[in-house]
Amino acid sequence: MSLDDLTDAIEDTYGEFEEELTVTTDRQTRNELAMLVAALDPDDPDELVRRAVHVLFRQTVDTGDLDFHLRNGYDVTYDEYLSGMTFDEMTGADQYPQSGDSDDRRYQF
Repeated sequence: MSLDDLTDAIEDTYGEFEEELTVTTDRQTRNELAMLVAALDPDDPDELVRRAVHVLFRQTVDTGDLDFHLRNGYDVTYDEYLSGMTFDEMTGADQYPQSGDSDDRRYQF
């Protein structure tokens, strides 16, 4: 898969989300959400769910888990997605591939 495949997957998934997203919760999730609502007293419990998605996203970016999964599934990183080009495209390596012979390097300027 590629950067274009990742972009298409994100756009397709985003398009499937409506203004409201219904999420089924289990007993543990409801209990934890109730505890957070009681402790943090938000105007709307949905705000805590939105913040939880932001926290999970930030954590997966910071720990490298997002890059790991993107590299496995799409052969790109989050930085490559943000820039819109792969590392090879940024450095020109896809235009001027290097041969496996190290002696060729001495003739490159």
